[in-house]
Amino acid sequence: MRQEHFIVRHEAEWQAFEQWLDARGARPRRARADRSWRGLPDEDVPAAYRRVCQQLGLARRRGYSPQLVARLQELMQRGHAVMYRPPLPRWQRAFEFLLADMPRLVRAEAGVMWAALALFAIPLVASYVGVQVKPELIHTLMGAQQVAEVESMYDPAKSTLGRAAESDLMMFGYYIFNNISIGLRTFASGLLAGLGPALALAFNGVFIGGVAGHLQATGHGEPFWRFVAGHSAFELSAIVIAGGAGLRLGLDLIAPGQRRRVDALVEGGRRGARLCLGVFAMLVAAAFIEAFWSSIGWIPAWGKYSVGGVLWALVLAWLWFGGRDRHAP
Repeated sequence: MRQEHFIVRHEAEWQAFEQWLDARGARPRRARADRSWRGLPDEDVPAAYRRVCQQLGLARRRGYSPQLVARLQELMQRGHAVMYRPPLPRWQRAFEFLLADMPRLVRAEAGVMWAALALFAIPLVASYVGVQVKPELIHTLMGAQQVAEVESMYDPAKSTLGRAAESDLMMFGYYIFNNISIGLRTFASGLLAGLGPALALAFNGVFIGGVAGHLQATGHGEPFWRFVAGHSAFELSAIVIAGGAGLRLGLDLIAPGQRRRVDALVEGGRRGARLCLGVFAMLVAAAFIEAFWSSIGWIPAWGKYSVGGVLWALVLAWLWFGGRDRHAP
């Protein structure tokens, strides 16, 4: 084939490939967010790259002009740089997972996440209202000594809220161990046909609501709300997500659909493990805030509530908007 005929036959696809490299190859994240692209489809790029490599080999073997060979060589090199770019550093992959993949996983399991929220929030509100109406109900959740300890922790006269005089660093380690163990147990209990997460969510809702209702009724509510305002966004959201992951695991066990039950459990376990990585990060953040910010008693209520409102807005925006510029798997 003469060079002129070769160029006429393939010029259009070279231009399309070159335009794709210029518009989308250098910035993949921005390209994924661009829904107006009407050029070469992303899924056709690997085939276009292989054709350019083949055409470069033909041009060299047939002795075509150095200018044509150089053009095809440049296209091949640019395509190779895009197709075989090195993987992201681990820290950047972890950052992208937390920023984008984690909220996308949560939204992909919207059904069980809403169910987990209901299983947690409804008992919480009911327990809070119940203790307000009948204060003696708190003793069905806690003994008299525990009630006295909780009231002491949120004494308005204390300079440290929510705990005794332990150091911030010691409490940081305790909060990490306690919160993460609750989250992981909530998820793993999904193997009990989904009953484990449901009971764990309901129990935590009843307990937290009962304690909050009792403290509010006895005049200790203001220190309590100042204490929980900061870390509650990360901690409560993480517990609900862990419960939702556990419910999905339970559904995979009792209703695997067309899959084998073991395959459904393996798939659900992998998906839940990824969710638990995000839950782990959220609970570490909650523990840090709880240890070094929430317990400070001298900060006025408006400061605590302002920070808490900002953190709640950030967590909800992250869960709702995070990763929406990326294609669903």
